Amino acid sequence: MRIDFDPAAMSRNEFYQLLTATVVPRPIAWISTYDPHSDSANLAPHSFFSIASVAPPVVQFSSVGRKDTLRNIEATGQFVVSFAPEECFEQINDTGTDFPYGVSEFEAAGIDSEPSLRVKPPRVAASPVAFECEVHTTIGIGDATVVFGRVVHAVVSRDVLVDGHPDIAKLKPLSRLGKEEWATVGGVREISRIRHADWRGPAGER
Repeated sequence: MRIDFDPAAMSRNEFYQLLTATVVPRPIAWISTYDPHSDSANLAPHSFFSIASVAPPVVQFSSVGRKDTLRNIEATGQFVVSFAPEECFEQINDTGTDFPYGVSEFEAAGIDSEPSLRVKPPRVAASPVAFECEVHTTIGIGDATVVFGRVVHAVVSRDVLVDGHPDIAKLKPLSRLGKEEWATVGGVREISRIRHADWRGPAGER
């Protein structure tokens, strides 16, 4: 038996909790931006994150409400997505703290940064992967703003490459679940996509 949920009959937070507990796991974009007013760098985790396009390479994330990340992006048109590795679990959580606007999470949380090559915001030095982005477009949807960023440069640590390709066992990504829950990659399964020429019926009937 299923239970029906009507978004129109629920509060924002009630349906938010349902969405975030069931749209899982969600990859974490550890986003750094530059604040031109305080001349400091902001860093915050965003779990409404995905790939929007490959050619051109575009990533996307949603800012729910007007957070510092969004303000800085609107002011500069740039941001960096640093990969969220398991080893940085507590630091990533620290940067989700609602520090006053103008406070650098890099400094407050004691996180080392490194210069980016193509954009002003710095990268997280301990992160094995970073995408330097320039804003492609933004779209307002209700209480959120979807930001599309064109990737203008990418860096990957040699330590996570196997035969020139990022290896999931070395990357060790973190993801967000519902409530205060986080997850590591856990077990990994592999299966090849079936071509129509090789189709032999549904899996349960083969």
